[in-house]
Amino acid sequence: MSLVFAGICSHAPGITGRAHMADPAAREAFHGAYHGLREQLRAAHPDALIVIAAEHFANFFMNNMPSFAVGMADRYDGPIEDPAWLGIPRTRIPGNAALSGELIREAMQSVDLAFAEEWKFDHGIMVPLHFLTPEYELPIVPVNINCQGPPLAPLHRAWALGEALRRAADKVPQRLALIGTGGISHWPATPDSGKINEAWDRQFLERWSRNDRQALLSYSDRETYRDAGQGGFEIRTFIAVAAAARGSGHVQHYAPIPIFAVGCTIATMDISA
Repeated sequence: MSLVFAGICSHAPGITGRAHMADPAAREAFHGAYHGLREQLRAAHPDALIVIAAEHFANFFMNNMPSFAVGMADRYDGPIEDPAWLGIPRTRIPGNAALSGELIREAMQSVDLAFAEEWKFDHGIMVPLHFLTPEYELPIVPVNINCQGPPLAPLHRAWALGEALRRAADKVPQRLALIGTGGISHWPATPDSGKINEAWDRQFLERWSRNDRQALLSYSDRETYRDAGQGGFEIRTFIAVAAAARGSGHVQHYAPIPIFAVGCTIATMDISA
C-alpha cells in the first residue's frame, strides 16, 4: 500500500494544559478543527500512523542529538510531562516494531536515521494523539526531527526525509497515515512566549499549500529565528510531510492564540503519485 492520509497540526502544551484560559470561541474553533482532522483520519482507515514531531529534550539531549530518529518499539509511554500540567493522563500507546523496522531499513537507503527502542512521548506527540486517536488504538511510528539544538539539519534534508518515508511507505502492505506536528512562529520558554508572527505563518502555509519546494526550502535558520522564533525551526516537520504527500494542501484552520503560545494550525494535503 502507501500513504492514505497526510496532514499537519500544532502541538503546543497550552492547547490542552491552558485550554480553560483561552477565549472560548477561539478554543472551540481550534479544537473543533482538530476533531474534524480526527474524522478525516479515521475515514482513511489507516493501519498505523507515522507522527513526525520535534521532541523537546525529553529523550534526546546535546550529548546525543540525532538529526532524525525513528521509534522501533511495540509500545510507548506518555506524556513524559506532569499529566496535571499538560491536561493529558499518562497512558501506554501502541507501536509496531516490525513495521518501524521495515520503514527504517528502506528509508536508510537514502537518509541516515537513528532509531530508538525506548521512547517516552512528550507534548509534541501527546497533544496531537489526544485529539486524533483519543482511545490510543492506532499503532504509532514516531519520527523525531531535531529542531532544538543547532546545528540543525538543513531544510533540504527534512525534505529528503519526507521523500524517504514516502518511498518506504510505498513498499509495505499497511495503509499508513502521516501527521507532521510542530508550531509555525512561536517563542516557547522565553520572555517572548505568546508572541506570534501571523503574517509569517500565513505566508509559510500558503507556500506549504502550494507544495512549493523551492519556496519552502528558501528559509535560512537565521531568518527563521529572527522572524519566527526558535520554535519556527519546527517547520521541518511540515516540510517533510509536503515532500511525502506530493500534493496540494488545504488549511482547515489557522488562528494565533497567544495563551497557547502558537499560531494554531490544522491542515491536510492530498496524496499524489
